[in-house]
Amino acid sequence: MSKASLVTLPNTASVEQVVEIIERDGGVIIADFITGTAFQELKQQIDAALDTSTFGHENFFVGTSTRRASRLFARCSRMVDVVMHPLYLGAARQILQKPVSVWFGHERTTVTPQIQIGMTQAIQIHPGQGKQPLHRDDTSFLWRHPNYGREARLQIMLAVTEFNETTGATKVIPGSHKWDDERRPEPEEAIDAVMAVGSALLFIGSTYHGGGTNSSDAPRTGLTMGIDLGCVRQEENQYLSVPFDVLKGLPEDVQRLLGWDAGENFMGWVEQGGKMVSPHTHLQADDVLRSLGLVGGMH
Repeated sequence: MSKASLVTLPNTASVEQVVEIIERDGGVIIADFITGTAFQELKQQIDAALDTSTFGHENFFVGTSTRRASRLFARCSRMVDVVMHPLYLGAARQILQKPVSVWFGHERTTVTPQIQIGMTQAIQIHPGQGKQPLHRDDTSFLWRHPNYGREARLQIMLAVTEFNETTGATKVIPGSHKWDDERRPEPEEAIDAVMAVGSALLFIGSTYHGGGTNSSDAPRTGLTMGIDLGCVRQEENQYLSVPFDVLKGLPEDVQRLLGWDAGENFMGWVEQGGKMVSPHTHLQADDVLRSLGLVGGMH
């Protein structure tokens, strides 16, 4: 029996096309996701971040021949281009922000969850690094499967260098997002997410995947980020990862995605004058932020 394959779409595809394939296969590759000057600057920033990191100390998951760097919104201005890409952000909104019908007393209403940046990481797999165990990224939330249509994360893996079988391309099991929690992933079921530089794999948190073996003579570099439901805890603490002076310079939409927002289901609010308000209302008020310990001390 032949293995399932990953579909590659052009960067001119519609959000609807991207979502349709992700919901069917668990992931899709977008060719030329980011190109030109934006990509070159992003690569320089990612390389600089990785240059400050060391190799992992254990082989089970992070790898002893793998370097990782996080806090990327504090280090890489071009991360804005990645998270605000219309296909990534648009697909995240369609997949994650599905309204929920609830009762408030005798009133029936719908609540649409917020989304947020859950984690960021540059991953550089060096020659000799073995493959990573196949896993689901929504394990961070102890998500259960089947999930009855409620996904918790849309992940991206951007190819900063070429992804192929010898360089250690991400291994993916298409269709595994439909499995229950009793079915074990087998290495022979996984395929390589082969991508040219600048292309990106978008996949949901319930899809089994893992880093591949690098049998080449050069490092393989990828950039990953998760956009998550706003009602789960952020895997990477963005409040401590992004200094306030950097945060203030980011676009408002990115500030909100980093957690400075409160949704319709009252997640993330701050009390002000007896009212529960969005933390974004405080973002430009240094006196309030100082009283909360976010200016003049923590950073």
